[in-house]
Amino acid sequence: MAGIIVVLITVFLIKEALPVLRQVGLPRFFQDDSWHPVEDLYNFVPMLWGTLFVTAGAVLVAAPLGIFSAVFCQYYAPPLIAGLYRRLIELLAGIPSVVYGFWGLVVLVPLIGSLQPPGTSLLAGIAILALMILPTIALTADASLTKVPPEYLKGAAALGLSRWGTVRGVVFPAAKSGLFTGLILGTGRAIGETMAVLMVCGNVVQTPKSLFEPMRTLTANIALEMAYATGNHRSALFVSGLLLMVIIVALVAAAEVISEGRIYE
Repeated sequence: MAGIIVVLITVFLIKEALPVLRQVGLPRFFQDDSWHPVEDLYNFVPMLWGTLFVTAGAVLVAAPLGIFSAVFCQYYAPPLIAGLYRRLIELLAGIPSVVYGFWGLVVLVPLIGSLQPPGTSLLAGIAILALMILPTIALTADASLTKVPPEYLKGAAALGLSRWGTVRGVVFPAAKSGLFTGLILGTGRAIGETMAVLMVCGNVVQTPKSLFEPMRTLTANIALEMAYATGNHRSALFVSGLLLMVIIVALVAAAEVISEGRIYE
């Protein structure tokens, strides 16, 4: 059933995107001077770069924090602290996106603005997204580390490896498939996030040249303009949705390939 729903959504996106693709053509979405659909300009490149930058930055921040928090819970923390920490991470995963965005808007943006105005920026988006995808990466990593066979740990102890030596030389290689899957799932959430990014990134259609410049993602562009878009403008927004769909499908396919492989090699 889930597969049928995905196919229907894809067919709908293609159907709605076809009018502008037939009239304008796909190359212009990457070659036009700017994004001004009213003036027949449809350049996605600044928003695509903004999406990639904010996603990559969030993953680079959240991945080590999530993985090492799972290592802490599994191999360093006392059971009581580890259990409490896991509950807190699960609670973090359940907070709605708009709450993250609101917190970022009233706390994080003014803080960044005090360093370098305007505050709404790529850096704010990276910080908020990193906080949002951290639970996904941490919980997936924790589950992967739990599945490492106890025999591996006993063998490492018999060889006289330190705790960190065991984690680095035995646990990480054994659980690498699960760790990579968590990264891919976190990346997928970061790419698809809309509300929080819309609230803190400034929504200026430009390729950010520094962490402190405002920018706009493809998802935020859809949310901002779909309510009043008509004609080719509306159809172009469906093209951006189709582009996001292709990216997400590629990530899910990669996650499936990794998860179906051998976890312990």
